[in-house]
Amino acid sequence: MQNEIPYRFVQAPVVKERPDKPEEACGVYAVLASDQPVANLTYFGLYALQHRGQESAGIAVFDGEHKVRLHKDMGLVSQVFDQDMLERMQGQLAIGHNRYSTTGSSKVCNAQPVVLMTRLGPFALAHNGNLVNAPELRQKLADIANELTSTTDSELIAFCLQKAVNEGKDWDGALRSAAGCCRGAFSLVIGTPVGLFALRDGHGIRPLVFGHIGDIEKAQWVVSSESCGLDIIGAKFDGDVNPGEIIHFKPGNSQPQRSQWTSEPVKLCVFEMIYFARPDSRFFGESLYSYRVRIGETLARENPVEADIVIGVPDSGIPAAIGYSQFSGIPFGDGLIKNRYVGRTFIQPTQAMREAGIRVKLNPLPDVLSGKRVVVIDDSIVRGTTSRKLVAALRDAGATEVHMRISSPPVTHPCFYGIDTDTQDQLIAARLTLAEIAEHLGVDSLAYLSKSGMVDAAKDNSSNFCSACFDGAYPIEMEESVSSSKLMLEPAGIAATV
Repeated sequence: MQNEIPYRFVQAPVVKERPDKPEEACGVYAVLASDQPVANLTYFGLYALQHRGQESAGIAVFDGEHKVRLHKDMGLVSQVFDQDMLERMQGQLAIGHNRYSTTGSSKVCNAQPVVLMTRLGPFALAHNGNLVNAPELRQKLADIANELTSTTDSELIAFCLQKAVNEGKDWDGALRSAAGCCRGAFSLVIGTPVGLFALRDGHGIRPLVFGHIGDIEKAQWVVSSESCGLDIIGAKFDGDVNPGEIIHFKPGNSQPQRSQWTSEPVKLCVFEMIYFARPDSRFFGESLYSYRVRIGETLARENPVEADIVIGVPDSGIPAAIGYSQFSGIPFGDGLIKNRYVGRTFIQPTQAMREAGIRVKLNPLPDVLSGKRVVVIDDSIVRGTTSRKLVAALRDAGATEVHMRISSPPVTHPCFYGIDTDTQDQLIAARLTLAEIAEHLGVDSLAYLSKSGMVDAAKDNSSNFCSACFDGAYPIEMEESVSSSKLMLEPAGIAATV
């Protein structure tokens, strides 16, 4: 097994202002194809999933049954890999991962995939989600604690799988055993000497889909966090990895082996619909663009206002802004221009630059906004920091009125299943009333989409969502030590019941 993780100097971390959006966990990807450049295909798949994590990227390729070549590092996919590197990663099975850290700090030892050896050969595992029983799992693995090389829950899942295999189980049985030890959100792709496995937690909190390349009889399979990862390489979408399902894709088999390892009520994270997933990804048989236009229409019906122009905060607020415009009859316009070349950067503006109103990502158009009553549509407000600066920039550009409309309900509770929404005291809607938030942001009016409007727009699937960040109804029980750190503002006793 070869490991090509380079040693590098890492500068001291800098403290930077958190964005006003929820921050996602990860994207996972896998390709099983005997006559395709699987590393290159995985690179492009991760490129399509870059929005799900920008901290690190990694690919593991199986070259034969007992040889794995792994490369992972900090940075965007395009920064971590080049053509020379990909050409050295030959094989028929690749596992890929983009990371945003929710458990474990942002450093190269926490990058994925995780590659371990067992009595049956090596495996590579990539994980999207977050476990709520990670401390309990770590305690169960106390006898091998010295072998842990990271601080992630993903590595704990991998060691549970390794332990089950080494105790005598086959790959399918070991996966069921490891999954049964986990509580929380986990969509997994696992490469093994006997093929590719895809597995989803019982509630299906994080998405996972699969498809095939070319003739289905050739059994060339692709698994991705979202369908846009299939589209980018021309793979045909076949379906979802269902909640609580394990799928085994075998080399040469035109039909995957599908089975349920558990059954729970479906609770897909509703923020995948509103914000996280790309608008061209398909959920429940349609693109998310269509859903986001519908919630914009609902937002206009619930919260009308007299105005001259509707604008969306690029990119995620634009479909809802179009829907708001279509229902209200107020013209839609481009009032904000996004710098599309801004990625994750370690170069931070000085305080003087911040005070001068540095606009790294968004810049308003004065000739579009000047003298106008503006409705600005955004998908969420978490902390209220960047939203306040955005409103000030719109007024500086000449907007006479600024009416903010949010295409989701107020975020009042933290997420424990793979979204970094901070502790509850950092959530502006948990601390302030609607009027106080409007005053803090400096808007003329503020309104949110109702919870019923949000879920009803999903039509027949309205009961299939986790909306705990809006209502505190957590679908998975967790230890008090886990929940209390993020529920410090809740009434006494609630932490022990969620």
